[in-house]
Amino acid sequence: MFEKTEQELTELGAQITTAEIKQQPELWRDTFNIYQSNKDAIEQFLAEAREMANGQRVSVVFTGAGTSDYVGDTCAPYLRHVGNTDVFDFKPIATTDIVSDPAGFLRAEDPTILVSFARSGNSPESLAAVEIAGKFVKNIKFLNITCAPEGKLAVESADDPRALTLLIPRANDKGFAMTGSYSCMTLLSTLIFDVSSDERKKAWIEQAALMGEEVVSREAEIADFLSGDFNRVTYLGSGSFVGLAQEAQLKILELAHGLVATSWDSCMGYRHGPKSFVDDKTLVFVFMNNDEYTRQYDLDILNEIDGDGIAAKTIAVQQDGATSFEHTAFTFAGRDALPEGYLALPFVMVAQVISLLNSVRVGNTPDTPSPSGTVNRVVKGVTIHPFEA
Repeated sequence: MFEKTEQELTELGAQITTAEIKQQPELWRDTFNIYQSNKDAIEQFLAEAREMANGQRVSVVFTGAGTSDYVGDTCAPYLRHVGNTDVFDFKPIATTDIVSDPAGFLRAEDPTILVSFARSGNSPESLAAVEIAGKFVKNIKFLNITCAPEGKLAVESADDPRALTLLIPRANDKGFAMTGSYSCMTLLSTLIFDVSSDERKKAWIEQAALMGEEVVSREAEIADFLSGDFNRVTYLGSGSFVGLAQEAQLKILELAHGLVATSWDSCMGYRHGPKSFVDDKTLVFVFMNNDEYTRQYDLDILNEIDGDGIAAKTIAVQQDGATSFEHTAFTFAGRDALPEGYLALPFVMVAQVISLLNSVRVGNTPDTPSPSGTVNRVVKGVTIHPFEA
């Protein structure tokens, strides 16, 4: 796909999505610059949140819907390792849960930062989550990470003294699928709460960007995974890569418009029933964690499913290490081990390329994958009912 002309891609209905996947490494470098240029405002915002908490831990609620929800699922486990957990309690909670049952997912007494992830900032649930949390939680601040300066989330919070809005406008994907918006929002939230030095963060981003460029140049290897007869795909991971697995399977589902069935789970959780999904027409992908302890469990499920001989293919996505999957794999070799919060970036590019290639394989158009128009780039048809705390 990356070697095709613009005209060829347009005829396939894939020009926008292909370009937006390919440009992500450069967007990650831009995102670091956005973080640095807003660092004073970020530090002031977090200082105000600590003051608001008056000695209590601050609940940092990462929220969004769909892919934007999976941003929080991806970055929260990593931030529990590397964030200031004496001060912040990181919790991914979907906007759809906050809106439908605020008392089931929020505590009115907990000082809270609601971190809203939104590509457009126009989804009804995104806006309602801010309004409802503002009514329900006694002490709250709002950190909006969005890609659309003109979106309602950014515009309506502009005059709210409790809010800080950070914009990543180049990541406002024009295609149906969230690609750069997912990876850049994941990165920016990680940069904000990761206590590592900016020097180390910049080096990790540069390595991730080089690995992302490597994904583009190795498209043919990824295409080989999709050779043969299959109609099911499952993604597994541990830690932050559970959230990544959710996002990866959604990309397959969206871009193939349901023509390929998908599932996801944690590496250890998959044995407890969901493994029933696997048959001889299933591709199983496992994102391998670089944490030495966690990696053992990833390798166990890979070896188990591969040894069962029931899947069409069992494939690891991994950096090389002391222990690696020795069979079918997409392996990044010859680089220092990346922390999972940054390794998620090139890993998701592998999954995005798989989804792009599969969409074309089944005869769909990646840029506009819903032929009926019943699934939309910005969700429609949601009724937000009145709420009083």
